[in-house]
Amino acid sequence: MIEHSNVSGTEDEPNETLQRIVGAEAGALDRAAEGALRPRELADFVGQKKVREQLSLVLDAASMRGTPPEHMLLSGPPGLGKTTLAMIIAHELGAPLKITSGPAVQHAGDLAAILSSLEEGEVLFIDEIHRLARPAEEMLYMAMEDFRVDVVVGKGVGATAIPLELPPFTAVGATTRAGMLPSPLRDRFGFTGHLDYYTADELARVIARSATRLEIDIDPKSAHEIASRSRGTPRIANRLLRRVRDYAQVRGGGTITMDSTLEALTVYEVDPRGLDRLDRAVLKALCTKFAGGPVGLSTLAIAVGEETETVETVVEPFLVREGLLGRTPRGRIATPAAWEHLGIEAPPSDSPQGATLFDDSGREDRRFS
Repeated sequence: MIEHSNVSGTEDEPNETLQRIVGAEAGALDRAAEGALRPRELADFVGQKKVREQLSLVLDAASMRGTPPEHMLLSGPPGLGKTTLAMIIAHELGAPLKITSGPAVQHAGDLAAILSSLEEGEVLFIDEIHRLARPAEEMLYMAMEDFRVDVVVGKGVGATAIPLELPPFTAVGATTRAGMLPSPLRDRFGFTGHLDYYTADELARVIARSATRLEIDIDPKSAHEIASRSRGTPRIANRLLRRVRDYAQVRGGGTITMDSTLEALTVYEVDPRGLDRLDRAVLKALCTKFAGGPVGLSTLAIAVGEETETVETVVEPFLVREGLLGRTPRGRIATPAAWEHLGIEAPPSDSPQGATLFDDSGREDRRFS
């Protein structure tokens, strides 16, 4: 509870300190809600059958030997459960878990401080490990292989390297871009697991489990409807479930039915294929403003008022995977499925604006880049 009397301010001027405190508490509640839905044991983790089986063998073998397991690398798109699996690994081993991320470790000294605080058998989870700074990355090589680091004291000719022995630990790295990991780092992981998108049936099971944890009654049809619009991603499925719950509590009498589910998803602008407002804006701009393309990424981003990186990393992968957008050497184009999904008549195939997925112009037109 916030003690408003301890915060200075006037009625006419909103108190910024109070707003920051309220915002921080709201963010903490959101993270707490997300954390409450995470499974704690490998047996409760839905989907990723092959990765679960492989991981179970690695953990069971290490437990039988009484030694920490080898370092592990988890790769795959965001929201599929890499962080959850890292927490499960620590729980299954009965070991403490230390969490950091690549962008947070900008200097070798930052990593040395983290490594020197590890206990024997502890699990070190490094999210977005491909974004580690180069000096920290090189220090991690030695730590993972020899369980020691050299701490440099001083500068210039007077600098001295002090070897620091580390207790045996298990590093778990997570990355959304495995191709950006340098080979020396990638080769030091004894186990590599790649997480794939979930099927609608698997996501329906995730939603049913989450509903139980949230003490919500939801029928199988409603769970499957939410699952079918979740882009194959558990994080999105859980988020949509919480929004449908909100709608049901406010306007649906507190019970999630098929009608309240459809109404809630309409309010939050999530269509039957899982496209949201920005996805449809990109497709509509491509079809109506540029006659289906080809058009360059930066031009398309400007047309919808978004950053190029947002369109490329958030919107485009899903649209390509759904077969609604194509990438050619000359730019982005709308597929026939995109026109059909928007309910817009496609231009004639012999239109000068027309393009195909098999445009073999041989080089990128720089005007569209």
